[in-house]
Amino acid sequence: MSLVEPLAVTVMVARAFESLGVRYLIGGSLASSFHGVPRSTNDADLVAELPVTMADALAAELTPAFYADAEMIRDAARRGGSFNVIHLDTMFKVDVFVATRDALVQEELARRQEHRLAPDEDVRAFFASAEDTVLQKLDWFRKGGEVSDRQWRDVLGVIQVQGSALDVEYLRRWAPHLRVVALLERALQEARSSPGT
Repeated sequence: MSLVEPLAVTVMVARAFESLGVRYLIGGSLASSFHGVPRSTNDADLVAELPVTMADALAAELTPAFYADAEMIRDAARRGGSFNVIHLDTMFKVDVFVATRDALVQEELARRQEHRLAPDEDVRAFFASAEDTVLQKLDWFRKGGEVSDRQWRDVLGVIQVQGSALDVEYLRRWAPHLRVVALLERALQEARSSPGT
């Protein structure tokens, strides 16, 4: 599957959130591909401020294009967990992480950025900032035992592509919150010393 299809499917889910007035952002590999080096992905990650009371409405918005289980959505919203919806035509999966009151999660939503996705048409969606994408990728890398080459390459790609535009002070302020201080410094150094930077 090309990167175009995952993005198109993810935007369909984003539109459902927008129609319900729910604040969201696209993160994960789609965000790192947008801010850094594009790559294919098997699923998409979104963060959304979804109240329990909107579970049925969201499932209705996504049906029949998606498999969306209202009870699964309700349970995730209740406990601040995650749920997924599956686009039936492509079987592409979109994971939705329900936003908690965690300070960094709230900061990410406040800093989300709306971007135009297609030069020839006005298709827009909200993405995590480049800095928040780096932080979350480092967090996933740490939680995965620091063995995922893909996550690490995503981090380096964003740092390299963003260059001096990256707010390193912001990264260093929030790295302790996720316990990724050493990983951040390693990534910054490695990105600077890699060819082509």
